[in-house]
Amino acid sequence: MRMPTFEDFRIKTLGECRYPSPLNFPESLYESDDVRIRYAAEIPAETGMPDDISFEKAGPRQKIFFDPAETKAAIVTCGGISPGLNDVIRAIVMQLYYKYGVQHILGIQYGYKGLNPANWLEPVKLTPESVEGIHELGGTVLGSSRGQEDPAVMVNTLEKLGINILFCIGGDGTLRGAHVIAQEVEKRGLPISIIGLPKTIDNDIGYVAKTFGFDTAVAEAHEALQCAHVEARGAQNGIGLVKVMGRDSGFIAANATLANLDVNYTLIPEVPFDLHGKGAFLDVLEQRLKKRHHAVIVVAEGAGQEFFEGADEKDASGNILHKDIGVFLRDEITKYFKSKQMPITIKYIDPSYMIRSIPANASDSIFCAHLGRNAVHAAMAGKTDMIVGRWHDLFTHVPIPITTSSRKKISPDSFLWLSVLESTGQPVSMKSQS
Repeated sequence: MRMPTFEDFRIKTLGECRYPSPLNFPESLYESDDVRIRYAAEIPAETGMPDDISFEKAGPRQKIFFDPAETKAAIVTCGGISPGLNDVIRAIVMQLYYKYGVQHILGIQYGYKGLNPANWLEPVKLTPESVEGIHELGGTVLGSSRGQEDPAVMVNTLEKLGINILFCIGGDGTLRGAHVIAQEVEKRGLPISIIGLPKTIDNDIGYVAKTFGFDTAVAEAHEALQCAHVEARGAQNGIGLVKVMGRDSGFIAANATLANLDVNYTLIPEVPFDLHGKGAFLDVLEQRLKKRHHAVIVVAEGAGQEFFEGADEKDASGNILHKDIGVFLRDEITKYFKSKQMPITIKYIDPSYMIRSIPANASDSIFCAHLGRNAVHAAMAGKTDMIVGRWHDLFTHVPIPITTSSRKKISPDSFLWLSVLESTGQPVSMKSQS
């Protein structure tokens, strides 16, 4: 993968900002396009990372591109549901309506399908009254779907509806879809802003420190791990096994481990392990049970996929459908100890869909509100083909192409993984030594 350059982080704009902002803030509260947020807080010489890599800082601008009285915005939510979707929708609507005076806001139903007239999904009008209490609900009031539609058809719909701004809320596939819409808009020379808001429980969006829904997922996974620990302690040689979301990255598993000091083994996609052999996972687990008579294991859904055979299937968004590592581990653990004639009691917990469907917790609600407001600031200033992210606890503008160029993963050499190893006491490596 090539090293990113300063140009990779340059934000596209629709043109000159000629309208004064209606926000009436003191001058000190507005941001300038010249203010940058450095990518690296620490730059070891051996990394080769250029020290000029930086993000444009998010926030309100003194001059804006769109005339609020003539502006029409739309919001679309795509992909799997996540805590905080309704919080973001509400924040966008409230900011547009009350702060910028944008009166015409539409909700696109069921993802990008709602931008294809062939699907017969009429947009719904969004007002402060219609979104007033939606942050107390899980899911998305607009509905969602996976998969892409023809960008030419979607842009035709935007033109027909008179849309000036489209907010696309979703994960990697959604953002790729937003980029092709932005490309089609640019090809036609249309003044339409395309703004993404990164949504993935897995927290694996590149060049973004955290995505909404992640804090809620960690909190709920923590609850599941507490239950697993109680179950494990309640039986001789008891094992509590919890599977959490994390298709390519183990951030939920790692952070839930650190929030729950009773986890003994954390298995993530970034750190391969073996099942059989001296020093492999089952051998290590056996030694643990002989010594302590119970164990708690958390596994990310994307871990251990090398144990499965067969062609990889994909969902409508192009994501690989992983095999069920949780059920596989449960069965392998059961077989292993049966062969050893060592009785165990194993309890398997998979809270994945419960986590996805609940309302956001307080931390995520605050974060979602910030994301929504900053997305509106960026859109009204004519920014496009970008997402709102956060880096070094500051909100940033990130071009969509660079953020979808790679998945964020846990480095086995990182402080985060070191903390997991210290918390669990598990070996640095559980690869077979024989």
